[in-house]
Amino acid sequence: MTQFVLAGVLGLLFAFGTFLVLRRDIVRVVWGVTIISQAANVYLVTMGGLAGSVPILGHGPPDDPATITDPLVQALVLTAIVISFGTTAFALVLTYRIHEEHGTIDLRELGETGGES
Repeated sequence: MTQFVLAGVLGLLFAFGTFLVLRRDIVRVVWGVTIISQAANVYLVTMGGLAGSVPILGHGPPDDPATITDPLVQALVLTAIVISFGTTAFALVLTYRIHEEHGTIDLRELGETGGES
């Protein structure tokens, strides 16, 4: 049952992120890309396995080593979250700079100016 709920939530996240990427406002495009990247992170964690014991070995070896959750997936997703945060912040700063230069963040209006400052 949990897999079906997560699959539905992931589908909604990817759909909403795609909807935002197709908007005219640059800020909505940035948030759409961010939502899609976070949905990909949730997908990776889901595929890494939800069941299993913690990957920290305490007082001796585990009874069944096959039941331990793979920590590599969690480490890669944590790295992806940090990189995504940095690129989102950078994209929002660039959006602010575009608004200062052109007075708008509408993609169609920016395309009509043709690079004029």
